[in-house]
Amino acid sequence: MADADAAAIRASRADFTAQHLKTYLETGGAQGHILDLNDVGGRAFTTHCLIRYTGRKSGQRYIKPLIYGNFGGEIVIVGSKGGADNHPEWYLNIQSCETIDVQVATQAFEATWREPEGDERHQVWEYMCHLYPPYISYQQSTSRRIPLVMLNPVRPTETFTGS
Repeated sequence: MADADAAAIRASRADFTAQHLKTYLETGGAQGHILDLNDVGGRAFTTHCLIRYTGRKSGQRYIKPLIYGNFGGEIVIVGSKGGADNHPEWYLNIQSCETIDVQVATQAFEATWREPEGDERHQVWEYMCHLYPPYISYQQSTSRRIPLVMLNPVRPTETFTGS
């Protein structure tokens, strides 16, 4: 998929994403954790987490809502960017960090991260495509390998606030 096409998809969902993040933050995760994504090809009960990371160039802190799955006790997030030809900024930003912050519903953690390889990667990809079927068309629309990130919570932190 051309970056312009992926950008158009993201722009059409920008208000939704901003409102989703606002709701998740304002309720401390009591709302926003599970959303109905049937209207975009997803599932009725799609789970979302928040990740908090620091911009590699700006030094600013960012919070991003992402679909997640639980695979073997690890939180899995997908760097799909709607099938764009380049990786999402959050993925590029976390590459130089050993840990990132993640919030699942009302619980927040500092987490280590890794990328699965080989057979494990295939199994995790299949699992995430089952949770959110549009990932299949996202991968088909780009030549880049969409990253999978496995998060392993290591210590609790305060729930996220602000943007």
